[in-house]
Amino acid sequence: MSTLYGTSEGQPAKSRALKLYILVITTSFVRAANATSKRTITQAVRPNAGRQSHQRWSSSQSTYQRMHSTAKPIQSSTTLWAAAAAIVGAGGFYLLSGPSKSQDDLNPSGSHTVPTPAGPQKQLPPAANAKPVNYEEIYKEITNILEADSKWDDGSLGPILVRLAWHASGTYDKAAGNGGSNKATMRFKDESQHGGNAGLGHARDFLEKIHQKYPGISYGDLWTLAGVVAIQQMGGPVIPWRPGRTDGIEGDQTPDGRLPDGAKGIPHLRDIFYRQGFNDKEIVALSGAHALGRCHKDRSGFDGPWTPSPTVVTNDYYKQLLEKTWVERKWNGPRQFQDKETRELMMLPTDMALLEEPGMKKWVQAYAQDEELWRKDFAAVLVKLFENGVPFKKDTKVYHFKTIE
Repeated sequence: MSTLYGTSEGQPAKSRALKLYILVITTSFVRAANATSKRTITQAVRPNAGRQSHQRWSSSQSTYQRMHSTAKPIQSSTTLWAAAAAIVGAGGFYLLSGPSKSQDDLNPSGSHTVPTPAGPQKQLPPAANAKPVNYEEIYKEITNILEADSKWDDGSLGPILVRLAWHASGTYDKAAGNGGSNKATMRFKDESQHGGNAGLGHARDFLEKIHQKYPGISYGDLWTLAGVVAIQQMGGPVIPWRPGRTDGIEGDQTPDGRLPDGAKGIPHLRDIFYRQGFNDKEIVALSGAHALGRCHKDRSGFDGPWTPSPTVVTNDYYKQLLEKTWVERKWNGPRQFQDKETRELMMLPTDMALLEEPGMKKWVQAYAQDEELWRKDFAAVLVKLFENGVPFKKDTKVYHFKTIE
């Protein structure tokens, strides 16, 4: 809302009074100057008119000089009053507006900064302003949300956080030198809508509140740390983790097709994981994560859990794969398998393919028989997955978080 003379309600009273005073003084000066000018002009013209009534039109040189000697004060007087008015007005404007910007008020780029009582603000390097990130605290924050929503799948957010960390990292292409958890490009529309990322918007939303509380952590670090927390808090091995991922831009997004398609077989699995630098043993070790979570028809198209304990990290995936009889499910959906006994568990074509390739089946058998072997190999391959393509700084601290009971 505006008040008289365009002054806003928030303007100090002193400033309003000073502006009004200047207006009055300036107006008075102008009026005085005009009045003086009129009187002087009258005095100069009237003698001339009188002489015209008593003298001939051709006046003498002395009369002409008197007329112009009388007219000179007109210019001098008007100029003096106008100058005085201008000085007062300029002084008031200076007091109201403050001094003009000097080179001290410019940053190196030449743009103005916002002045403060102590002088112009200085642009500091980000590191000087950034608050150190406490990753131990963030680990606890993530732990606190794992079971915050009892209505979520099987009562835990753990499996979907593991999937987020996995799919954010699994886009790495060793030959192209891009993708992976660095840049966190699933934040952008195109990559978030890749078929393999269906449903992961929920996981990103769950973690957003933590990112708002700790803005110093990058999304790539937050998502992979969430995967570590979920694995450890669901009974898995300790996963060494270190920060250093940076958030990229929209142009850093990776093309669709870099994530596994559960409907395919061994050639596809090798194409996807060899591209990232994994071998057959590591592919089988990573597949053990299917002990967690379940598929959703409205996301991947598949449906059901792999194991009867989808919120606990065990080697049960390998045991179920070897010990149960699996038959193709007859239903209105993509090709998948279900256990013949209960029809409650499921396996994907990519899972069944591990039994078809001798070089992979031997590791399925080894991990089914020796859980500690799998836990050791699983921890190592997860570190590799989460770190692929990340340009860590030398001597970056490696964290070994303690599981919170």
